[in-house]
Amino acid sequence: MEELSGRAAIDMAQFHQVFFEEAAEHLANLENLLVTIDVGAPAAEDLNAIFRAAHSIKGGSGTFGFHEMAEVTHELESLLDRVRKDELRLRSDMIDVLLAAADLLRAQLAHYRGETPAPEVAVGAMCERIRRCMAREAASAPGTLGMAAAPPAVAAGAPRRLEIAFDAPQDAHSSLAGLAGELALLGTLEAGGPPADGARCRWVLVTAASDDEIRGRLSFVVDPAAVAIGTVGASVSAPANAPVADAAFGFFDDAPGSPTADDGKGYGFFAPLPAAAPEAAPPATPAAGNGGNGAAVTPAAAAGAKPSAAAESSIRVSVDKVDEMINLVGELVITQAMLTQTATGIDPVAHERLLAGLSQLERNTRDLQEAVMSVRMMPIAVVFNRFPRVVRDVAGKLNKEVELRTEGEGTELDKGLIEKIADPLTHLIRNSLDHGIESPAARLALGKPAKGTISLKAYHRGGSIVIEVGDDGAGLNREKILAKAKARGMPVGDTMADQEVWQLIFEAGLSTAEVVTDVSGRGVGMDVVRRNIRELGGRVEIESALGVGTRISVRLPLTLAILDGMSVGVSGETFIVPLNHVIESLQVAEREIHSVSGAGRLISVRGEYVPVVDLRQVFGLPARGRDAAGGVMVILESDGAATALFVDELLGQHQVVIKSLESNYRKVTGISGATIMGDGRVAMILDVPALVKMSRH
Repeated sequence: MEELSGRAAIDMAQFHQVFFEEAAEHLANLENLLVTIDVGAPAAEDLNAIFRAAHSIKGGSGTFGFHEMAEVTHELESLLDRVRKDELRLRSDMIDVLLAAADLLRAQLAHYRGETPAPEVAVGAMCERIRRCMAREAASAPGTLGMAAAPPAVAAGAPRRLEIAFDAPQDAHSSLAGLAGELALLGTLEAGGPPADGARCRWVLVTAASDDEIRGRLSFVVDPAAVAIGTVGASVSAPANAPVADAAFGFFDDAPGSPTADDGKGYGFFAPLPAAAPEAAPPATPAAGNGGNGAAVTPAAAAGAKPSAAAESSIRVSVDKVDEMINLVGELVITQAMLTQTATGIDPVAHERLLAGLSQLERNTRDLQEAVMSVRMMPIAVVFNRFPRVVRDVAGKLNKEVELRTEGEGTELDKGLIEKIADPLTHLIRNSLDHGIESPAARLALGKPAKGTISLKAYHRGGSIVIEVGDDGAGLNREKILAKAKARGMPVGDTMADQEVWQLIFEAGLSTAEVVTDVSGRGVGMDVVRRNIRELGGRVEIESALGVGTRISVRLPLTLAILDGMSVGVSGETFIVPLNHVIESLQVAEREIHSVSGAGRLISVRGEYVPVVDLRQVFGLPARGRDAAGGVMVILESDGAATALFVDELLGQHQVVIKSLESNYRKVTGISGATIMGDGRVAMILDVPALVKMSRH
């Protein structure tokens, strides 16, 4: 047995990251299903999907030795199994307990990743809470089965060394690692997995559990009648798909007394297992039910099962590798632009083939760039799926009835943006719940349905993505916002346009809440929302009607790596203006330029006065080139405020690769990044919000 354990020693840590990612996906799916399920009449398909998610997490956590996760998910699985078998009735308080358990599992997962300390909620307390939830139902429904207080006790008797064999499951939701985890809860897994042909799964298990318990563990994905169980020992034969109770198998070359125990041929039914890495010591034999740190099924072993279409068409790749690939493609784009720039000076007749090749290279480079950028694109459903839980929890605290409607979940966005937009959207949703949606009684008094609606919508527009958060609530109260702003000493007036008034809610410290709650009322949050969106190169727009509702639109670039920009020349230098901030460009006559004491220069554009920013003054460039009357004014917009950028000339529009100036040099006010142009020169990318702020102050 020692030799078997030695051969089977595998460093399981190499598979932890795969488990972490899969467990996070299962948790997100479980939570989304719990908050959307019809408690009164749950669909069997939804119940099974919830059960499968918990089952998969339990199996993986048991396999990799994350015992606390396995303990919690086992209790979850017991509760869910009885619900899907109609032994228990699904209730709202049961959903609350299940969601609390999911929160604990997520905290445990973050702890195992090394991101956070151990969760404060005790595993034992959570398990007891789940069992009490089952006990309440059992007490109220005497016809149902009693409370499942703990994992099934191992059958009395001496431990046996068994071989467990069955056909590989075809269910895409079931992983071999999960099945191994089920067995690991009964004892010690010594070796196992599918053979080379993938037809049969076989494990070696040391356990005191009965055959019925073993088959019961695997019953969710494997027909119990198809599980063959036999003690390792003398030779007997058994049908391929029939149960064999306590029969002995002679398929192990390392069986006691075997002359071929050390011939390196493996273990009969099992393909030879790889030797342990030199630094990996053989794991200690774990106690029954501890998850089995010995040999276990790994992602590679899952090849024995028939892969699903999704598994065949996708792979997991480190984000760092994708970022490196994007950076290299960006360098390739720059090199191609430099070659094209150089080629403009050669004779097109004498070098026709060279120019044709460069033209083909340009097309291929553009296609390659788009293909590589699409690798980082993810559906925004990754973010949207967390909001049903947010709406449910916050609406419950506020005693409001709210329905969340989503649209455009398949709209794709850069992964970097997805990670950074989640928090601002969460705050906008909470703000709509607290300030927007009225209480059921107030809505009924206004002739509205008692249940309010929050809509979350995403769609592409031009080179940007627009995310809308809307509600059918009370709308923004212009007078109340102005009164709060005046009370805080802010420079506001009654003649301000509605759009300017709505933007005041993003000012730090301003809140229209009557009382401070744990949801809102302290005047913090919305200013952070605007700042975070600005940092992503986006902007926020608000539309509102009193008594009808509010819609907040967040406009973001599709990616943080490539920018559509307009190149402008100032005093012989080239700057890039992000195209999403450009409204128009025009030349102005001298009579349209006005100087105002203390406010610099203004230009009149269709009856409105717009402040002028001169890049020569901002960056200390030599005062050569055109005067303001003969130059070009580029009208820029940021957060509803317009500014005229004075430049010498417009050079063209480009798609440029963004390079961080801060990481390669230092932060420069008014500059958000840099790029390399086709002639090899570096061009600065302008920080439009910062320039607009300069013009205002």
